[in-house]
Amino acid sequence: MHFTKEQFIEVFVEYNTAVFPFQAILILLAIAAIAFSIKRFSFSNKTISIILTFLWLWTGIVYHLFFFTRINKAAYLFGILYIVQGIFFLNSGVIKNRLDFRYKFDTYGILGIVFILYALIIYPLLNLLLGHSYPASPTFGLPCPTTILTFGLLMWTEKTLPKYLLFIPLIWSVIGFFAALNFGIYADIGLLVIGLTAFVLLIIRGTGRTGSFEAGTTNAEIS
Repeated sequence: MHFTKEQFIEVFVEYNTAVFPFQAILILLAIAAIAFSIKRFSFSNKTISIILTFLWLWTGIVYHLFFFTRINKAAYLFGILYIVQGIFFLNSGVIKNRLDFRYKFDTYGILGIVFILYALIIYPLLNLLLGHSYPASPTFGLPCPTTILTFGLLMWTEKTLPKYLLFIPLIWSVIGFFAALNFGIYADIGLLVIGLTAFVLLIIRGTGRTGSFEAGTTNAEIS
């Protein structure tokens, strides 16, 4: 790493100060995506996909390219990855309409809830308890909580989920974990655990070898 922990934290301060109060709008978008996964409408799937597209483009362009590149040139690559992931969601969920989000009361649904709660509630609380108070903390809309929320929502998709949607979030789970080790953002340890868990389970589900993971789901779907 060619920058210090202090420089890394200062990027959070600069970002949070510059975009305030847009963080609240990003949280409202996340809540909307959750709501449309539970209370289904004809436009739910595309709306959720548009929200995910926006969140990944926002993180890639605004945070990585406009702020993080000031101290880390690798952020240009990170920004491109996030922009590509946003385009993936746009293509799969909006243009091709291949994403079907619907909460079910099964293992995947419950884990999705846990991941989402971690992204929106547990993650910021852990950072606060560990001494990273606002604005010197990663708020929702920054890479790690955005990636965690994404995994949570993907756990609520049907089996037709295109597998290429999983690889960039998984890559960032590893990158974010090393940030936790190097800069004391220990809430990002959960990112790696969630990323690996979601990736493995979604790959298994896509192969049709879910075994007991989907037992008892037939009558539990909430529509």
